[in-house]
Amino acid sequence: MRTVVMFLLAGSLLTIALAAPTDMRIVLGNGVLCAFSMQCKSSCCHRPSGTSLARCAPLAAEKEKCSSKSWYDSYCHCPCEHRLKCNTDWTIGGAITNTNFGICKDPNSP
Repeated sequence: MRTVVMFLLAGSLLTIALAAPTDMRIVLGNGVLCAFSMQCKSSCCHRPSGTSLARCAPLAAEKEKCSSKSWYDSYCHCPCEHRLKCNTDWTIGGAITNTNFGICKDPNSP
């Protein structure tokens, strides 16, 4: 009798686990400690220096300093807001050392 109850309980837990949503993304607000940009609502995990803790930060606005996409998924300067472009020269060395910085610009402005 005990094995039947355990079997039913295990089956029920498995059914609940399989029915749970698969998107386990954590959405953190600005100022909260983060490890990866995908955890942040803004999609920017900002680390001002190599020795500082990374925190979620807003995306860079027009005419603000920005970083192009980082391999480390944390940024010294956040990427630009949507519809803006980080005007920078991309280099492999800069991508490795996370030093590809630029200024956010509207690609449609003269």
